[in-house]
Amino acid sequence: MPTEQGNAQDSSRPAATRFGRRRALLAGGAVLAAGIGAAADELVRDDRTAGRATTGAPSAESAIPFHGARQAGITAPQQPATHLLSFDLPKASAATDRKTLRGVLGTLTRTLAAAASDAPPDPRLQSGGVSRLTSLVGIGPALAARLGLNVPASFRELPSFAGDRLDPHRSNGDLLVQLCAADRWTLTVVAELAGTAAQAAGAVPRWTQSGFLPHTPPGTTPRNLFGSKDGIANPDHAAAEQWVWAPSAAHRNGTVLVYRRIRMDVTGFAALPEGEHDRVIGRRARDGVPLSGTAEHDEPDIYAKNPDGSYVIPATAHVRLASPRFDGGARMLRRSYSYDDGPTDRGLLFCAFMRDPAQFTRVQNRLAARDALAPFLQHRASAVAYVLPGAAPAGTLGEQLWT
Repeated sequence: MPTEQGNAQDSSRPAATRFGRRRALLAGGAVLAAGIGAAADELVRDDRTAGRATTGAPSAESAIPFHGARQAGITAPQQPATHLLSFDLPKASAATDRKTLRGVLGTLTRTLAAAASDAPPDPRLQSGGVSRLTSLVGIGPALAARLGLNVPASFRELPSFAGDRLDPHRSNGDLLVQLCAADRWTLTVVAELAGTAAQAAGAVPRWTQSGFLPHTPPGTTPRNLFGSKDGIANPDHAAAEQWVWAPSAAHRNGTVLVYRRIRMDVTGFAALPEGEHDRVIGRRARDGVPLSGTAEHDEPDIYAKNPDGSYVIPATAHVRLASPRFDGGARMLRRSYSYDDGPTDRGLLFCAFMRDPAQFTRVQNRLAARDALAPFLQHRASAVAYVLPGAAPAGTLGEQLWT
């Protein structure tokens, strides 16, 4: 379940109660659906991964290179902690706004590259060894349309979904930055540096949000706050090239990030009768094995039936409704985090990368209509961003936006 914008507490949020009788929340499961039980990090290889998919936590030997054909915030293994920052660009003239955007992207490139280096200039990043910082920067659809930027034709705002309860002050944005690292200290310092740099160049802060993963051995799948393994069915390299990265030459090292902040009714879900958790999700809670299989990474057989004719994986199970089989095999790269903004506001920061955001829309619509998990979820924030191709050592993020 995705963590929404900003760390700010929502003073209006209701006490944590089971959301089950609120049919409007049926849409809530969508984001989570993208694959509860997801494998921690089947990452896409590029110039950084030397032709092999990487999983689990990165080694602690050296800094993760900032520069490359694709941004390290997607290609490096998923880190234990994340911090997202959203900014807006004030409206002036198209020419002025383009100049401002160039300046913001230039200063973010320099700031993030320096912070991710083996010798970051800020002394607060020098005392604890190499930070292993990774980052990504993306552009929102409203800004892309306003300035006529060169983004994929399929890149657009998400539609409204049944049950959405989105806070507009913690959603969307013209510019999205995601920072990932092994510890909160690094994220706090770098978020300050990036925020200060972006504001000095003309950007206005919109929201921020922090998230975390449980301690998970390398190569294993992390669990969310429901106790479910989250990320099992991520694409391998070949599938990611087909479904995650943009196909055209101008955008082929870019992708689209869909972010949803999903509040979870942890208490209500935990109160379900024994065995019901498995049927709601479609996987065994203890090991993540699909109800139709024998191993965690078995492909769920959504058509398998019991002797009485009922589906082995129930028709309303989260895993079934999120199955790539309903989308011609299309898969998202899911790299979600948990969040905890107080006893009544905990959940999932759903972060998924895909070539076309219409894929998410199809999945979310199915989940909104039938997902058995939806009564325990509330979608409280949302954003979509075109994640820019990476920058060469002498280059700047966003150079392709102007062609």
